[in-house]
Formats: sequence, structure tokens, C-alpha cells
Amino acid sequence: MRLGLAEGPDRTGSVIKLCILAVGGQGGGVLTNWITDLAQRAGWHVQSTSVAGVAQRTGATIYYVEMMPSDPARPDARPVLALSPAPGDVDILIAAELAEAGRAVLRGFVTPDRTTLIASSHRMLAVSEKIVPGDGRADGGTVQRRAAEASRRFVHFDMEALAKQAGSVISSSLFGALAGTGELPFSRADFEATIKAGGKGTEASLRAFALAYDRAAGVAATESAAVIPAGDTGSAVRGPRRLEAQWEELLHRVAELPEPVRELAEPGLRKVVDFLDPAYGGEYLERIERIAADDEETQGFAFSREAAKYVANAMVYDDIVRVADLKTRSARAERVRREVKLGEGQALLTTEYFHPRMEEICGTLPARLGAAIEARPGLMKALNRVVDRGRRIRTDSILGFGMLWAIGGMRRWRRGLLRHRVETAHLEEWLATALRERDGDYALGVEVLKCRRLIKGYSDTHSRGLSKFDRVLGCLPLLRGRADAADWIRRLREAALADADGVALDGAIRTVRSFTEEVGEHAG
Repeated sequence: MRLGLAEGPDRTGSVIKLCILAVGGQGGGVLTNWITDLAQRAGWHVQSTSVAGVAQRTGATIYYVEMMPSDPARPDARPVLALSPAPGDVDILIAAELAEAGRAVLRGFVTPDRTTLIASSHRMLAVSEKIVPGDGRADGGTVQRRAAEASRRFVHFDMEALAKQAGSVISSSLFGALAGTGELPFSRADFEATIKAGGKGTEASLRAFALAYDRAAGVAATESAAVIPAGDTGSAVRGPRRLEAQWEELLHRVAELPEPVRELAEPGLRKVVDFLDPAYGGEYLERIERIAADDEETQGFAFSREAAKYVANAMVYDDIVRVADLKTRSARAERVRREVKLGEGQALLTTEYFHPRMEEICGTLPARLGAAIEARPGLMKALNRVVDRGRRIRTDSILGFGMLWAIGGMRRWRRGLLRHRVETAHLEEWLATALRERDGDYALGVEVLKCRRLIKGYSDTHSRGLSKFDRVLGCLPLLRGRADAADWIRRLREAALADADGVALDGAIRTVRSFTEEVGEHAG
């Protein structure tokens, strides 16, 4: 006898077990409530629970629903339903993000003989993916293949994009996908009635529901086109006629570059001009034109292509001025409003966090003054005790916004600041090294250019990246002249990007020293 049911046939086989995995802000609770309400409207027994987790960001929550049709012969029966999912015992699993689908497979919730897996194919990077200095993203293709192998049926597409297209949130498109699969014995009208009963934002929710329903049901066979956010007018440049004329002249110079180089030089130029001014873009093009003029067409202008990319990155360095400039741009404010879905009558209160060290403060000073302070360790240490502490600035206030806006406005004097002088000198030294290595070993020169990937960010992040850059290129004297020199610089760079602590790089450098020192001893 099953506890909670009177004597009679075992009806546990009619229980539908549904699990939802979602992170904060994806509406997992709303989706669970819709599913629960849907079953209750049909007169079914239903129970839902939720268990908070820490799988991703601030926590992925597991929502669990069990439902079963009521027995007309026993209207007062109250079945006892489970409180949490068990591996190998889930009929439908809904994942609001691709990595969550992968985690569900690893935990055994998805089985090929039973489970229908419904997952959005978009990604929200986990903390473990973000902290890797290089590209720490998990391979989405591998996750999708494993999910397809592990499930009885795998329904996946970008439900986040459909929700944004409809002006709603992903819970609406997940609900539509669930309805479109036909895995629950309820009609489309039943699903839509549940949304309408919610009362708030129903029109947008129904639009997202319909788009996802059609995709899951096979009515719409292609991915929806990406939606351009309101206010995004594309790449057109508008401004005073004098600046527009300068920009057109720069574009004309880009058009005269070899076609393989042009593809990367134009976005590089846009980035550099946005950082400072058209004259700075002219400096960028002078470097690229000089490099391309001396490059080898037989090599596909590979060196010039990489230079077009990494010289732009080197010229657009991160400092306090740039951070303040980006945080006070109207486009950023509009993006934040869209992401939080600010409604009418709502006010957005924004707090920005800054943690500059004395080194960053000196970088924003006139070059001679900043260098003079840095040359006095005792003074730097004393000042740093005052400066080196986190600060929270309310940019929704006139004072807070005005402070950042004034700092961002210092970009017009950037050429005279210490940080600009240091970055320009480092850029020229790196570029000269790459050109010198290219003359003896073309592939090695290309790899030296790519090492610029190691330098990014500002403050401690910049210092760590610069240290790794120096250590990788410090192996050039050991490798120069070897047929596999370029391959080893690539391996060293990839090791440096593999982890933040530099453990992999330490091992790779020891390997290089071991075989180069051994060769030196034999030569002696």
C-alpha cells in the first residue's frame, strides 16, 4: 500500500516528474509557479519545491515539480509526492542555460530511456570560466553532443534571444518550449490561460511563449535573427564636419591596405579613434602601413594581420581615465536600463566600485610629476596607504557622476600623462622585437605579436599580465634559431593563459630550460 493513497491499483507510474535548473534572474520561480498552476487548473495533484545551490554565479536553484492526474473514483485522495529529484528518475528537465544542462547530465538527472531535456543554448559564463586569463569558456558543442546522447529527446535553441525579441524574460520562452514539445498532456490554450492569469506583463510573455512554442513544435525551423537593441544605429559615425572628414580620410587609408589586413585594420581603427581622437587613429595606421609595406604576400600578410589586431589593443590600454569614460557613457546607461528592465516610474540607482592603487594615480598625472613620485618608494608607500582602498561611487547622484565624468574628460590630455608615455614605450619595444624576430623566423615574429594577449586590464590584473608577458618573451634567447621556436612560444603563451596563478607557465618554462640547457652542455 502506498502511503497517502487508499487501497487499490498502484498509480505511481502516472506521476510526471519535472525538474528546472535556473540561476538568479532567469525566472525559475515564475516558471515553476506557471507549471504548478497549469496542473492545478486541470484538476491534477501537484507539488513543487526548490533547493538553492551554488553551482554557478551566486547560485543555481533546482526547482522540482511532481504531478499526477486525480482519480475521479477517489476525489479525497492525497498522494504523497517526493520533495527532490533523484538520479535516473526525471521525466522532463528544463535548463535555463546550456551549462546547467551539462550539469544535469553529470548529476544523472538525464537518462536516455526516459528524460526529455529542454535547454536554452545560450551561455552565461560561470565564475570558473571568467577567472581564466585566456578563453576559459567551456566547449558548448561538446555539452550539446553529450546532452543529446544522454537524453531520450533533446530540444535546444536560444530561448534567451527569443525572450529578448519579445521584450520578455526567458521563463516565458522556456514555458513555450515545454508546451511545444507536447510532453505534458495539456493544450496550448491551457498554457496561455496560465500566463494570462498572471496579470502582469502578459502580452510580452505571450509573445515569447509563441515564438518558443513554434520553434519547439517545429513550426519555425531557423534561429531568430539577433535583435538590435533600441538606440543602436549601427556603425555610422556622426559628428562635426571637420571630424567626419578626418574619419573619411582614415577609412580611405584603410581601403588601400592589402585585403587580408584591411579586415582587421578597420575595427582596430575604430577602437583607437574611440579611445582618443582621429590623430591617434592616424598614428595607428602609420604603424600598420609601415609593417604591411614590408610584409610578405606569400605568407598571406599574416604578420600584418596580427599587427592590425594587437597594435590596436596595445594603443587602447585600460586606465582610470578609460574606465571612468566608459562608465559615464549614455550607451552604457541605456544598456543597464534594458538589462534590468526598468519600468515606468522606476528609478535606477547605480553604485560603481573602484580600487585604484597609487601606481594608477601616478599614471594619470603629468609624465614628469608622476615619474618623480614613482621614483620615491617611501613617498609611494605613504600615499598608497591613503589611496589603496576600495571606493563605492553612486553614479546616480550629481556628485558621483560628475566626478567620473571629469576624470573621463582627462582623455584629451592623455598624451601628456605618465601612463601614456609608459605604454607607448612598451608598445614600440614589443613591436621592434616582433619585427626583429620576423626577419629571422617569420612564424616566430607572428607568435611574438600574439603574446600581447597576455596584457589586459589595469591595476593588479595588468601587473600580472605584464609579468607573464615578460617571462614568456624572456625565453626568446633560449629558443632563437630552433626550428620549433615559434611553436614553443605559442605553448608558453597558452600556458600563461591557462590559469591565473601561473602554475602552468612555470612548468612550461622549466621544460624549455631543461632541453635548452642540455643542448648547451652538449655543445660545450
